[in-house]
Amino acid sequence: MAKNLVYDIKDKPKFNRMIIFAIQQLLAIIAATIAVPAMVGHGMSAAAALFGAGIGTIVYQIFTKFRSPVFLGSSFAFIGSMSAAFAGAASMSLGYLGLLIGAIFAGLVYVVIALVVKFVGVGWINKLMPAAVIGPTVALIGLSLATASINDVFSYGDKTLNNEFIMNGKLWVSLACAMVTFFVVIFCSTYGKKMTKLIPFIIGVLAGYAVAMIFTVLGYQLEKDALKVIDFAPFQALVADGVGLKTFLSIPDFSFLEAAKGIEDFEWSYLATVAVAYIPVAFVVFAEHIADHKNLSSIIEEDLLENPGLHCTLLGDGVGSAVGAFFGGCPNTTYGESVGCVAITRNASVATITTTAIMAMLISFVSPFVAFLDSIPGCVMGGVCITLYGFIAVSGLKMIQKVNLEDHANLFTVSAILIPGIGGMAMSIGEVVITKIACSLILGIIVNILLNKFKKS
Repeated sequence: MAKNLVYDIKDKPKFNRMIIFAIQQLLAIIAATIAVPAMVGHGMSAAAALFGAGIGTIVYQIFTKFRSPVFLGSSFAFIGSMSAAFAGAASMSLGYLGLLIGAIFAGLVYVVIALVVKFVGVGWINKLMPAAVIGPTVALIGLSLATASINDVFSYGDKTLNNEFIMNGKLWVSLACAMVTFFVVIFCSTYGKKMTKLIPFIIGVLAGYAVAMIFTVLGYQLEKDALKVIDFAPFQALVADGVGLKTFLSIPDFSFLEAAKGIEDFEWSYLATVAVAYIPVAFVVFAEHIADHKNLSSIIEEDLLENPGLHCTLLGDGVGSAVGAFFGGCPNTTYGESVGCVAITRNASVATITTTAIMAMLISFVSPFVAFLDSIPGCVMGGVCITLYGFIAVSGLKMIQKVNLEDHANLFTVSAILIPGIGGMAMSIGEVVITKIACSLILGIIVNILLNKFKKS
């Protein structure tokens, strides 16, 4: 067992504990997973995306021989691609067909790269992306999410035209809920004993939700809208047409059912539109795949690129992404939130991740639970995300500690990644959006190769 872990990848916590740990992982990934279909729109189902993430994770675990403790959730990188699939569709149902075809294209990219890695090995990856490249990239992944976490903290409030937060009653309430969540998480994680130390996110979310509920109840009693933090609309929707079976159980709107309606209208020209939208993005996400697995390897103190092997993680990610999209419409990717949860709780049990995946699939059918998750205020999740994203950033900085920054080749490589990334250097080429992380990583790789090439000569 790695000295920094409470549960190693092969450990299986007792059943009652494993259920609680799985709920915690679910809380860590839920907000982002259901946010993607909401951002794309076109009637995409959050419950279906949750089911797709669960089954995609199980596929990933099978391909990685149950050695990689990370959950796969809806990928934000493909939001533009998904929107392009709908934009190029003659009907919404054909758009859903495009989501499935696009996910298959993206998965095939990973399969091809996996085959290359299988026969060539991973030595070239380590030379192309040494610690001077991977460290700042991992740090940038966490730092790039900083704005999102703070926007969540102040989600229940107003902004000026310059995106400055207006500290009125709403914003103070939002900040209070977020800070209660934040401090409960960090105190439980730092000073908690036994089980408390292992489930800081559950305790933090429940504490934040309780404070939000107090404010909300006061808001209704005093007729003050500024205090009504929790939106009960998800629960009201369950009984809008009276209490019935759907109030308790309902089948998610799976993407393949909608996609089947568009088969008759399919045209080959549409295939090219989807291919152009998805394939380039898959190559970009490949770089982030490497960074995530390097980070996870440092946490569990086992090199996942060697065992089970990069070809296995790529196949698991690619095939799992396609299978997940078949049900939920969203291509999946390994989640930094999940990695952060593993790092902070020191629970790397793959059995816990697998249980989380099964739980995600099951609760996607349970209407009240989906409604509860949907009702958790953004400010509460923001308090959690400060710790999760911060831990990702610090993990990258720890990798940089091992780099000799007295060597200008390393110094400028790190600089070429951090500054453009934090500055927001992203590009849009046609339908393809190259994220700031991808742009920075590519620039860092080029700088590293050039400087070390001339240094050797």
